[in-house]
Amino acid sequence: MAQGKRQAAMPVSFCTSSIALENPRQRLTRYWRIIMAEMLKQHRMLFGGKLIYCSMLLWPALELGTAYYTFQPLAHAPGLRQHWPLAADARAVMLFFITGMLAYVFYWSLVQSSWMFSRERFEGTLEMMFLTPANRLVLMLANGTAALFQSVWLFLTFTVGLMALVGGLHMSHPMMLVLAFLSLFLPAMAWAVFLNSFCIFARDSSFFYSLLEPTMSFLSAVRLPPFVYPLAVRVVGSVLPLTTSLIILRAALLEGATLMQLMPQLVFLMGLTLVLFVLAAWALKRGEEHARHTGSLSLF
Repeated sequence: MAQGKRQAAMPVSFCTSSIALENPRQRLTRYWRIIMAEMLKQHRMLFGGKLIYCSMLLWPALELGTAYYTFQPLAHAPGLRQHWPLAADARAVMLFFITGMLAYVFYWSLVQSSWMFSRERFEGTLEMMFLTPANRLVLMLANGTAALFQSVWLFLTFTVGLMALVGGLHMSHPMMLVLAFLSLFLPAMAWAVFLNSFCIFARDSSFFYSLLEPTMSFLSAVRLPPFVYPLAVRVVGSVLPLTTSLIILRAALLEGATLMQLMPQLVFLMGLTLVLFVLAAWALKRGEEHARHTGSLSLF
């Protein structure tokens, strides 16, 4: 029996030592394989039918139309242009809602993904994940990356085409387009890792799903100009990375803001992104220790 245990322990020891001896290039290659494997798994599980691609475009487009035409009765309200200069240009107003819905789809697709990821607890695949030598944080990142690319690419293509059709972009430099995308993509990845790490150890992950849908839309000023919110609401909304990502996105594309003008928001967003990664790493470590001692994955 003891000999059998030693033989069973050898592959784990060998695998652990081989991982420790990897150089940075080999480690990046292994991380990339984890991401591609998770992306393939998600595609087979969630994106097998053609109808899903219709919903990926139809739902955000309907939300965009609803937000735009709901605002139309207020477009000529007295004093609106003094508080919100973008209201003077109909194209800028349309772009305001387009960017808001694009950012919202980025972050909301990750909320949906984390909710679906938590269901793997009941399908038995989550236990298999914790038996692998793969880095837990990379697995969370792989799941979020796969969900983001497969859920957003169609609406992103639609948005780029719609922006080109509407026109009216006001950028200080063409590279601000890259900055705007990175300020949306990188915090969204941290958001995905954070949600995945907490949802897999939550008793009821639908709580996050139900709470974040109205909260993100309202507090992050997706459908309303920021000036209509009281200061207290704006302070609370700054906790969500979507809020700052959207501020940078709109300022870079619609207001002609420069890199130096956006530096305070960028520094704040980088700090918030780092905090999300740290909280995710803590949740994974704490949840795995709890599961090892109690045999239960329900930590929260």
